[in-house]
Amino acid sequence: MTLKIYLSGEIHTDWREQIVAGAKGLDVSFASPVTDHAASDDCGVAILGAEPDKYWHDHKGAMVNAIRTRKGIADADVVVVRFGDKYKQWNAAFDAGYAAALGKSIIVLSPPEHQHALKEVHAAALAVAETPVQVVAVLRYVLTGTLPA
Repeated sequence: MTLKIYLSGEIHTDWREQIVAGAKGLDVSFASPVTDHAASDDCGVAILGAEPDKYWHDHKGAMVNAIRTRKGIADADVVVVRFGDKYKQWNAAFDAGYAAALGKSIIVLSPPEHQHALKEVHAAALAVAETPVQVVAVLRYVLTGTLPA
């Protein structure tokens, strides 16, 4: 069984790289949003033209980025959504809701201090992990039926 995994959420740490490295040897493929923050913020105006109003600047970028995000989530078997410590990831919450609406299996990756704020997102998830290692252990178990040593 091959699993297609979409890695959504926080872009300021190496959690994606940790999961990809930990899943080496598993029958998985990964997709994610553009994680270059500047490119993600400016893609709309860089491609479609400048906007003097910051709202429309951000709106253009969000729409262009949504093409990739919607495709990635729609094609995924599992959506991993990371909520980090430093920033409020409203886009990650939106991705989790979109994935839930599509009936996708969701793994949330978040610190314990976010439990209350994310209770509805956690309720939609099939697993709530605190570390990338735990995410990999869930994937390994799903694919192989083996528990961590």
